[in-house]
Amino acid sequence: MLTVIIAVVAIILLTIGIVWLIDKFVPKKIKPLINIGLWGLIIYLAYITFWSVYGEIQFNQLKKERYQVVIERLIDVRDAQLAHKEVTGRYAGTFDSLVRFIDTAQVAITQRRDSTYIDEELTKRYGGVETEATMVVIDTLGYYSVKDSLFGTRDYKNMSKVGIGKAGAEFELKAGSLDDIPVFEASVDKAVVLEGEDPNLIANEKQVVSVDGVNGPNLKVGSMEEIKTVGNWPKNYTTKKD
Repeated sequence: MLTVIIAVVAIILLTIGIVWLIDKFVPKKIKPLINIGLWGLIIYLAYITFWSVYGEIQFNQLKKERYQVVIERLIDVRDAQLAHKEVTGRYAGTFDSLVRFIDTAQVAITQRRDSTYIDEELTKRYGGVETEATMVVIDTLGYYSVKDSLFGTRDYKNMSKVGIGKAGAEFELKAGSLDDIPVFEASVDKAVVLEGEDPNLIANEKQVVSVDGVNGPNLKVGSMEEIKTVGNWPKNYTTKKD
């Protein structure tokens, strides 16, 4: 956009220069008509410049609002996947299986403590002198519901839905392993989230590489190429724990 603005400003300055030359050298009879046309061009170019700047400001504001909605949903997906891995040892590969897990899963509440016992082998080795050994005991104190813990009364049945932008759009969910370590990724194309906005601004947004922006063509959490469970957005895009 900066290139466009510079070009428009340059044209405006050039046009003003032409007006000055006409005022100085063109015969008085045709001067008013030419001046009117040139000033009209200046006003038109100024109008284009204003809306180029204002349009991008509006786009950036709407983009952040939509991204915040999507990011909060992706964090819910991430939290559900982490609970799934804690219980099953792997991530869910589909939203159907993830929702079924949330419906029924119970996670044990445990407590670790040290306990001592008489080690018979050591006792024999030391000539019958009772010798104690220490072991770690894990007690199960109870269970809590994944559904209640993560979502409470909030809807999770439709967690596959992007929720904004293109009507009915859903996240793409993948799961697998990398070096025998479970990984997952949930993502959506930025063009889906920004449906209905200026195609040129959307194309530029998909190429963003910035420390304070959402880098790349997608909004996503997790990765199929790296062992990580964070999203690709900066912290100022959400108030949820990321």
